[in-house]
Amino acid sequence: MAHNSMRRVLKIFTRNYPRNFIIEKPYVGTVIFIAFCFAFMVLYKPLNTHQVRSFSYGVTMAIYNGILCVPVLFVIKLLKKLRYFSNPDEWTIIKEILSIIFILFGNGISIYFIGFLMEVPGERWNLSTFFNSCIISFLIGIIPLLFFSATNYRHLFVADIVKNFKPDINTSSLQQSEKLIEINSQLKKEELSFYPGQLIFAESDSNYVVFHLNVDNHIRKKTIRNSIGNIEQQLSEIPFYMRTHRAFIVNVRQVVSQKGNTLGYRLKFSGMDAVVPVSRQKTRDFDQLMKQYR
Repeated sequence: MAHNSMRRVLKIFTRNYPRNFIIEKPYVGTVIFIAFCFAFMVLYKPLNTHQVRSFSYGVTMAIYNGILCVPVLFVIKLLKKLRYFSNPDEWTIIKEILSIIFILFGNGISIYFIGFLMEVPGERWNLSTFFNSCIISFLIGIIPLLFFSATNYRHLFVADIVKNFKPDINTSSLQQSEKLIEINSQLKKEELSFYPGQLIFAESDSNYVVFHLNVDNHIRKKTIRNSIGNIEQQLSEIPFYMRTHRAFIVNVRQVVSQKGNTLGYRLKFSGMDAVVPVSRQKTRDFDQLMKQYR
């Protein structure tokens, strides 16, 4: 019984969930976050916060929060750079919780050090002041962060749907009727050509694009220097190719498994362990293309 309960809880925390607006849109999100914190502190004067030097309370809070914009934006941008938090299509509730803790803790550290500019430095070198800064950060900053998390609550009740498809016919039988595709690279020495049915998917890797090909029922990889956007343009005439994500182009005829919901899909292919995402903005177009070609 306890084991089953733990599995259900784990399933909830690891299911897909939309990323918090403040994290998704760092610049606008930072402004909203700081504006809320400033308004809350001016209206309620929580946790014995007080004015400093000759400034009024309102001016003190305006200076604190004005300076705080920079570290808050930096923390959010840094968070999105970390590999674990970088992909919004693989966002989960546990990532949402950890990211909120990450932001609030960074905010608390920033408040502590900003205080050295505003107050007498010698009175701040103690743990109680540091913990007080963190407590202020958590109790006030958590309100706007949880608000934007809660606006996506309906996604908790969207169940994943799994669809399986038969593998496409042997690509070698298509080559007689298909026109060879020749890919242009930014490096003149690089050459790549294949038949439309041979491409499984292409993925962006920094300044390169990795092509995963099915050649005579063997998986082959070919890397060329180019952008995924340029490759998308070169492949635009192939109707069953689709850019499912900012980093992926997929041959829908090669998809053998689709799992997910309106938040996005995860695709699998025959003979491969790779999982390719379909972003939630692309799910409708993907469904239409799958109906047409599968």
